[in-house]
Amino acid sequence: MVGAVFSATLNLPDRFDARVVFAVGAGIAALASGLGTLLDPGSAAMIGLRMLSGAALALVYPVGMKLAASWAKGDAGLLVGLLVGALTLGSALPHLASPVLASADWRGPFWGSAIAAFAAAALIGLSKIGPAFPTGSTFRPGAAFKAIWRADIRAINLGYLGHMWELYAFWAWIGVYIAVWRSQQGVSNDATLGLWTFAIIAIGAVGALGAGWLADRVGRMKVAGGALAIGGLCALASPLAWTAPGWVLGLLLAIYGVAVIADSAQFSAAIAERAPPGLSGSLLTLQTALGFGLTVISVQLMPVWADAIGWQYALLPLAIGPALGLWALSGLRKD
Repeated sequence: MVGAVFSATLNLPDRFDARVVFAVGAGIAALASGLGTLLDPGSAAMIGLRMLSGAALALVYPVGMKLAASWAKGDAGLLVGLLVGALTLGSALPHLASPVLASADWRGPFWGSAIAAFAAAALIGLSKIGPAFPTGSTFRPGAAFKAIWRADIRAINLGYLGHMWELYAFWAWIGVYIAVWRSQQGVSNDATLGLWTFAIIAIGAVGALGAGWLADRVGRMKVAGGALAIGGLCALASPLAWTAPGWVLGLLLAIYGVAVIADSAQFSAAIAERAPPGLSGSLLTLQTALGFGLTVISVQLMPVWADAIGWQYALLPLAIGPALGLWALSGLRKD
């Protein structure tokens, strides 16, 4: 969040070549991951490097969305959906560490992350910037903060916040949710737990791509609203599915895994399309900062309310996000 606010304040994604900004962010994140292998995992220095890596990624994800949207010709939803689908698969991959890398040293995932980030920093140089969003020529501090309060942009961002309230809380704790259910059913939590968690998160890539294709044809906010509604209904139905046969819970979590990310790219594409000239990258970066700032709260609260009300009801409060998101989008659903 700090990195995103800093980037947006300086208007970095719009003042400079987006590929250079992307490469710098990915390079810093790679360096931080590589240096982490030299430290004690519990040290303050390690925490500092992880914070640096997170801040650097603010120069990667929203800038990548701007690059994708710069080539849009009526298909921004699909193009940004491709990027979000890749993010979804990347978020799911660490859950394969247990079944695939059970005997590996803890440094392995760090080296893997560093190598992947360095590769991204190098490969982005092979891309080209599309004609839709040329680089800005002036430094306009505060311009993006002013634009973000415009009525339509504000409504889209509020919808995005509703989406983010549930997304990372779902992703972060779904493995524990499944583990508790299996334990109560007398099923051992072996290496297959990681495979199930991976599958439920990774299937969201289908939602990101499918929603992008559909949104380019029927409207972004219609698709985003539909995904919010399905996700909210899944959260509300989860306590009932918990006591049903295992395949019912599995099916509900798979549907939730698709819906929970399906709207993400459409909120970003809508901001890119509506942004004032020269501010698309900064507005996308601010949107990301707001969303990830909110996830810090929901991710931390989920185990608290699960301990208070039981894991059977742990997903229930996630429905708050879709409800608020749908309310925020009510004036834009015809767009």
